[in-house]
Amino acid sequence: MIRKLRVTVDGRAYDVTVETADEPTVAAVPVTSPGLAPPVALAAMASAPTPVAAGENDVPSPLAGHVTAVHVQTSQTVKEGDCLLTLEAMKMNTFVAAPRDGTVKAVKVALGDAVEEGQSLVTLE
Repeated sequence: MIRKLRVTVDGRAYDVTVETADEPTVAAVPVTSPGLAPPVALAAMASAPTPVAAGENDVPSPLAGHVTAVHVQTSQTVKEGDCLLTLEAMKMNTFVAAPRDGTVKAVKVALGDAVEEGQSLVTLE
């Protein structure tokens, strides 16, 4: 079976193709990490609202993961490259940096939130 995957290394996303000879069927098992919210029941996940995709002034999530730190607050001035927040995925931290100078208009996530790739995290003015 050939699968296409997106791998993020040091904040850069790479699209890769992986071929597997045999792929056993594996049941999904919730995994918890210290300091993160407990797993949600599958029924609750199915009815959860869809995260808002990032707009023109929004900083999108580069990957799916959990918010482990929020480094900014509303009305704070940031410079290009300043760390806005930290995401954790597969026991690796990814620092989300400001793509440009601006003022934080809104922080759309909180500590412990699960986020999806492309989801709006912060809005800059």
